[in-house]
Amino acid sequence: MSNSHQGARQRGATGVFVRRSAAAALVLAMSAGHVSAQTPLRPGYNRDVIYQVFVDRFFDGSTTNNYGSDPLFDATGTDLQKYLGGDFQGLTAKMSYLKNMGITAIWVTSPLDNRNLLALAGSKAPYHGYEMRDTLKPDEHFTNASQSWQPFDDFVSAAHFNGIKVIVDFAPNHSNVRGSGDDGALHENGVLRANYSTNPGGFFQTGPNMGGSQWDSPYETQYYTIYDLADLNQQNATVDALLKGAVANLQNRGVDGFRIDATKHVNWGWQYTLANSIYTNRTSFVFGEWVADDRNNPLYGDLLKFSNKSGIAELNFPMFTTINRVFGQGAAFTDLDTVVGQQQADFTYQNDLVNFVDNHDRKRFLTVDTSADDRKHLHAALAFVLTARGVPCVYYGTEQYLEGGDDPDNRRKMPAFSETTTAFNLIKNLSTLRKNNEALAYGTTQQRWINANTYVFERKFYDSVVVVAINKGNTSQVVSGLVTSLPVGTYTDYLGGTISGQSLVSSTAVSGGFQAASLTLPANSVSVWQRDPATTVAQLGNVSPTHAQPGVKVVISGQGFGTTTGSVRFGTTLATVHSWKDQEIVATVPSVGQGTAALTVRRSGSSVNSNAFSFNVYQAKLVPVTFTVNNAAPTNPGDQIYLTGNTIELGNWSSTRTGAVGSMLTTPSSYPNWWLTVGVPAGKTLSSSSSGCGLMVR
Repeated sequence: MSNSHQGARQRGATGVFVRRSAAAALVLAMSAGHVSAQTPLRPGYNRDVIYQVFVDRFFDGSTTNNYGSDPLFDATGTDLQKYLGGDFQGLTAKMSYLKNMGITAIWVTSPLDNRNLLALAGSKAPYHGYEMRDTLKPDEHFTNASQSWQPFDDFVSAAHFNGIKVIVDFAPNHSNVRGSGDDGALHENGVLRANYSTNPGGFFQTGPNMGGSQWDSPYETQYYTIYDLADLNQQNATVDALLKGAVANLQNRGVDGFRIDATKHVNWGWQYTLANSIYTNRTSFVFGEWVADDRNNPLYGDLLKFSNKSGIAELNFPMFTTINRVFGQGAAFTDLDTVVGQQQADFTYQNDLVNFVDNHDRKRFLTVDTSADDRKHLHAALAFVLTARGVPCVYYGTEQYLEGGDDPDNRRKMPAFSETTTAFNLIKNLSTLRKNNEALAYGTTQQRWINANTYVFERKFYDSVVVVAINKGNTSQVVSGLVTSLPVGTYTDYLGGTISGQSLVSSTAVSGGFQAASLTLPANSVSVWQRDPATTVAQLGNVSPTHAQPGVKVVISGQGFGTTTGSVRFGTTLATVHSWKDQEIVATVPSVGQGTAALTVRRSGSSVNSNAFSFNVYQAKLVPVTFTVNNAAPTNPGDQIYLTGNTIELGNWSSTRTGAVGSMLTTPSSYPNWWLTVGVPAGKTLSSSSSGCGLMVR
């Protein structure tokens, strides 16, 4: 999130169609006089390729929502701080473009109504969707003057018809600018609930704007204000209900996922309950924005705990920072490989991290890379993101070589819709590979050959293998002694030489795999070799969500499940199966004890379980509760206090920093009192001890 009020979040429901809009989707699927077949959504979420788009900057599908008298709208289309006319009608009209590029999930601007009045020097419009004004009404700039949901519903239906999931940006941290414009006012379906000046019942936090080191201080980053945006108090019961009601409404409209804006700045414990509420409503994919460029960030440890335990994956900023440095600024591939290795050790759910080359809060890649080979370097960076561990995300216009500096220059209008650029076809081809070869969705990562400008890495899931060789240097590179998991044989470049790729000859079985014949990688080249044999053995790749209580549906993805319904077990307890396909199962968490359960799949007719996934079972749906410890002397403000208890939600009596909940918060004015908001199971006893919990001081 930057100083133009950007950021986002998302969540949603898979496979839900708005039937009243199906006719519109069907019309849009027509091509050359015939109706194309409906394309199914890809199994799970790890096979997807996400496309991030600012709705206002993509395509103007309806001029009726271009309000010429609105001071927030620019009819010339040149003022990047105002609305320029893009809408959900435009996205619907360009659905075939997205489908042809291999896009299978689209992350869109929040459709919710945003600030209407001028604020902050009177020139900036909330075209980015990060100044929420109403939790249940859509914005008239993206839909129509009557604020009907129909254009959005038509967009969702058209996306699903074309095999594309919908991810919505959602900003629970704040409403809109305080003290001017709409004064932070938040409505619910047109009914005013609060504004900043009246602040009923502590609806808003009233801290100052953050600055300096406060951006990475646990207290200030959660409770202070960002850029004068009215900071919502999620501990307030009305705010809690409004925010969760907003996402439930979007899920009921067929939304498949949410990108959560500024997760670092929203009450961390409350977000556990937000994610759990989303997953309880419908199956979904949820990821957020926690900016930490590398492991040296003061809150990196908190980021890890949040990503590993909250059920919310994260945009991979440490990887993004390294990608820009290595591909765009000439740093060595050893830097990238170091981060890959670190993240394999740090993150429990690495395959859910969302990787990207550029986005709306950073300079575009082609502006960062000022060399003559910038497009070639972009192709190499895209190839890495599309094959690396995690879910790839492409920022709109990158495939058309759109440039742009700092915000708002990085939010220019979509320049063209050519389907012949090298970047477009690279995305398309590697999206197809991600769909077909499970190594990219679920596989491990192993470095196979490296120097400053050359990187050969292998993704492997059982016998499915993808090997990627990138030479980003301006001279050719001889690679000898390469060992991979590709058996003896000749493997042609999957990209067909589009990025000067070469064939690989695997010739000899050796320790650790098969040695390849020496080969020469041309300058600025990408070679991709792969193998994906069929299997009749159940191989479990991933489960979403990773944390839930009995009764919640989970999506189990992998391969070799077969087409006849088999069984799913949490430990030894059978789960109810709702749907069964060879690559995806939907089942319900059964009534099992709280804690970690080994989730396995058994193919029909088999007596052998698949590999196990460690699933975290809550006792019940999570609700936010603030724990306060009064007069915790002789502790000091520099100390850290952790909360632990007898349930998984409280760390199961863990006495480690990573296992217990916290650390708790205090300030000079509140010391020696400490507090912490925690997601706890509704209606359950948290401890059998008389004290009710345990405290650990570090």
